[in-house]
Amino acid sequence: MTKLNLLLVLALVLCALGVVTAQHKARKIFIELQQEQELAKKMEVEWGQLQLEQSTWAMHTRIEKIATAYLQMQVPDATRIQVVQPAIIKAARP
Repeated sequence: MTKLNLLLVLALVLCALGVVTAQHKARKIFIELQQEQELAKKMEVEWGQLQLEQSTWAMHTRIEKIATAYLQMQVPDATRIQVVQPAIIKAARP
């Protein structure tokens, strides 16, 4: 009878250690998940800021201002503008 009790106590201790280990791993993984979600939110905010910055840098008025102020570029007269039609390329026949 004492052998059976010792065996049951040993099984109980092993099960308890298993439960504690599993809970510890689960908490550790949950904390890691929260950290990764926070990082994802920060990256999403940064992505939005970068998109806004890109749209600001690419504004037509800003580019035109730089072209005229720093590069001394001018819009040509209407008489000097020539529109070229693209050539139509016929598909090669087999």
